[in-house]
Amino acid sequence: MKVRKRLNKLNLEKIKIKQMPKFTMQTLINILTVVVGCFIFSIGINSFMIPGNLGEGGIIGVALILFYAFELPTAITMFLVNAVLLVLGFKYLTRFAMYYTILTIPLISIMLWLTESWIVPTDQILIQTVFGGFLVGVGIGLILRIGATTAGTTILAQMANKFFDVGVPFALLVFDLIIVMASLTVLTIEQVLLTVIALYIAMKTMDFIIEGMNPKKAVTIITERPETLGRMINSDIKRGVTIMNGRGFYTKKEKDILYVVINRNQLTKLKRLIKREDENAFVVVHDVNSVLGNYFI
Repeated sequence: MKVRKRLNKLNLEKIKIKQMPKFTMQTLINILTVVVGCFIFSIGINSFMIPGNLGEGGIIGVALILFYAFELPTAITMFLVNAVLLVLGFKYLTRFAMYYTILTIPLISIMLWLTESWIVPTDQILIQTVFGGFLVGVGIGLILRIGATTAGTTILAQMANKFFDVGVPFALLVFDLIIVMASLTVLTIEQVLLTVIALYIAMKTMDFIIEGMNPKKAVTIITERPETLGRMINSDIKRGVTIMNGRGFYTKKEKDILYVVINRNQLTKLKRLIKREDENAFVVVHDVNSVLGNYFI
């Protein structure tokens, strides 16, 4: 019995060791990315958004409203609200996202505190709007790129999806709009409209950071010359091609369909190649947000 108990104890210890996350070079890169993202985000808020009396979406928007109304430090407000939301909604995040979110919450507050006096001396509201939105977008984009979150309305959106069957993107949009509209209590209509512009810039910047500098395109090609086009895509564009079997609904004729994922700057070349070899080819181009695996390379 003693031997069996000891073996069971050893097995439990092995399971715990296996469950512990491994610290790898990628983990270090992810942590550094979060640190840089929090730093850039904080510069955008303290150097441009606050001097321009602009609002924001998410919990930082709530923090800015409280700052303008009662001069409460944004660093403290962000930490307290995000910590409460994390406790309430931690089960709606994956384990990976949870680890990095726990790191992100205090880091954002620390960076907001460290850069509190980093104000860019300008009275040009356009500069504050554009660069504020851009830096906020870069910061949040870097954080989201590695799979972390900034807690806040992300958790609220997950909870709305769970209890009210509302899509997460739609819920995020609604929460952000509510917060921006609430900014009217401390901001003018002009400042709120400029805030909307800054949010749009931030959103586009985030998309750019998350998708990468060269978003991919997926191309589906229905052609009478699949073998010829496939070889030319391999040799001229240096991309692998997948051949899928298809059948025309009306003609009932069997056809080979080509499917290829390329860089955006290769799309024009591919179109020229298809047009030269088969003018009657039917081509559909899809946006691709992410490509995984080594087959693309």
